[in-house]
Amino acid sequence: MSSSLVHYVPILTTLVGLVFARTLYQHWRRKPGATYLLWWFLGVLTYVAGTLTESVTAFIGWHPAVFRTWYITGALLGAAPLAQGSVYLLLSRRVAHTLTVLLLTAVAVAGTFVVLSPLDTTHASVAAGRLTGQVLEWTWVRRFSPFLNLYAFIFLVGGAAWSAWKYRKVEGAGPRVGGNVLIAVGTLLPGIGGMATRYGYTEVLFVTELIGLVLVWIVYRLMVSASAPSLHAAQRAVAGRSAAGSAEPAAA
Repeated sequence: MSSSLVHYVPILTTLVGLVFARTLYQHWRRKPGATYLLWWFLGVLTYVAGTLTESVTAFIGWHPAVFRTWYITGALLGAAPLAQGSVYLLLSRRVAHTLTVLLLTAVAVAGTFVVLSPLDTTHASVAAGRLTGQVLEWTWVRRFSPFLNLYAFIFLVGGAAWSAWKYRKVEGAGPRVGGNVLIAVGTLLPGIGGMATRYGYTEVLFVTELIGLVLVWIVYRLMVSASAPSLHAAQRAVAGRSAAGSAEPAAA
């Protein structure tokens, strides 16, 4: 059992994530055709799975099975399922389906190597009850996570930034612009924490995970509340401008 209070932060993150996941699931059930909501729900569940392994480690100490689960759900999957929601929002369904197959294949291959890799149980982090990928004896397996994290970064942060830019001049879309900026910040924080774990500072990840999840949930609530006539009018305005813009070349 850990003696540091920060090691128990993932317990709170897990509880918050479970409530958030339930909210997303209910939203998706009301709109079953919204694939992006399904992926956001799965993304938060994956997030919860990762923080749950951190919570278990705080109570029972380091364990090989818990570590492997933590690495797959955290270092490999991480924010990728959440990013896949943005993929379905921003791109055509055909492209989104293709990227889904590629993503799941990459995670399956990398996850298999994590399960098969021998572990250095003499590593100092094991004795200290800390979770870090440094215990993987197949050190090359850790090279998968930066690519998967980059994928998540491009579509989560890039997608949020693009949406904020698109709505920046639309009257009544202020909440959407600010919300997308906060989403970018909220999804960046766990990534920063994940980078810290590569150097043995797992405690940074515990704190950034909680703050990032809370930020994303706040934004989600604000976005849902902002589905007022003014926002719908703003969305119609953007759609109208996009249609006009696409029609101009044809007319020319």
